[in-house]
Amino acid sequence: QVQLVESGGGLVQAGGSLKLSCAASGRSFSTYGMGWFRQGPGKEREFVAGINWIGSSTYYADSVKGRFTISRDNAKKTVSLQMNSLKPEDTAIYKCAMEVRGGSYYDARNYDYWGQGTQVTVSS
Repeated sequence: QVQLVESGGGLVQAGGSLKLSCAASGRSFSTYGMGWFRQGPGKEREFVAGINWIGSSTYYADSVKGRFTISRDNAKKTVSLQMNSLKPEDTAIYKCAMEVRGGSYYDARNYDYWGQGTQVTVSS
């Protein structure tokens, strides 16, 4: 059984920064890739960022490239998402997920375990 718990969301003004964290427990964290997804109001869930098991490869949606940075600490079993230059369109519930099936990090179907999510609201 895997548990993923996100933290760090909140309300921030446009141009500001937030850092999200996801703490994992239960399964061998360092074996699997991790990802962040988000779902804004009235929008479909979308991929935000992904990172492989050792942290040597990262993947980003075009909409966040250059503004967001994903990282992981396998010793602490955490994955983080540093979000800079936030825009109102970044407003969403952000969820971390563990990728255990292999395949594309961009595809939500490859992730078996999901956190409850944390709300990020960016005001204009």
